[in-house]
Amino acid sequence: MPDIFDLIKNWWKQVLLVVVVSLIVVGIIVYAKPLQYVSVTTAVPASTYSSDKAKIFNDNVQQLYTALGTPDDLDVIVGTGNLDTVYTVVAQNYNLWDHYKMGEKEAAAISKAASILKKNSKVMKSEYGELKVKVWDTDKELAPQLANSIMDQLQSIHQYLQGAGNEATLKGLTSGRERLKAKSDSAAQEKKILLEEKLKQYDNLITEYQLVVDSKPPVLVIVEKAKVSDWPDRPRRIQVLMATAVLAFIFSLFLALILEKRKTTRK
Repeated sequence: MPDIFDLIKNWWKQVLLVVVVSLIVVGIIVYAKPLQYVSVTTAVPASTYSSDKAKIFNDNVQQLYTALGTPDDLDVIVGTGNLDTVYTVVAQNYNLWDHYKMGEKEAAAISKAASILKKNSKVMKSEYGELKVKVWDTDKELAPQLANSIMDQLQSIHQYLQGAGNEATLKGLTSGRERLKAKSDSAAQEKKILLEEKLKQYDNLITEYQLVVDSKPPVLVIVEKAKVSDWPDRPRRIQVLMATAVLAFIFSLFLALILEKRKTTRK
């Protein structure tokens, strides 16, 4: 096997050519891409006890729950962050088909704008148990607005899901109370007293569930809103060119080694 320095000495022109051509090609591609700025908004999970009537009105259970939730509570929210629905709503709110230059507002343009936004976004759970929403955009003023809006959409969706069970229970209790009230109005005096006691129990439950439904507790607690970034995040041109130079140099040495072996074999 030839010495590395001898190899470079014999094939330096070819090695240099490969490196220079690679840098030119990659440089053209990298510098043709527009600069994108990243904005990040951060949230932590809120405690689930505020959405559970049994936990709120049970003094023995209340003390077992902290003001914040656990990192495991974020798994479902991260999953929701992969849904097209979130990005479609944000794309409509900010007329992103105009920003991405897609022409008139049409279903296809909205869908494509949402797809681009989704590609330029990332919803993730950090190693510290925080929910982070990252958005890259060529407009550094728009990027934080989009990141905050995606976080708001996730908050809204899961607030609705969190309260849906309580609302269904409240609706059932209200219907049950109306039927019981109708029976009470037409019942005999002795039976009427028993029915009125049940009506009071219904009233207490309805009041408690109504309180939980009206409170609409948050699912996420925003720790830091997304801010404007003054420095572009990608493409990282210098790092890409440096990596290209190193890889091209290694590849050219490998190629020179093969050619050197073939040359030696022929001799």
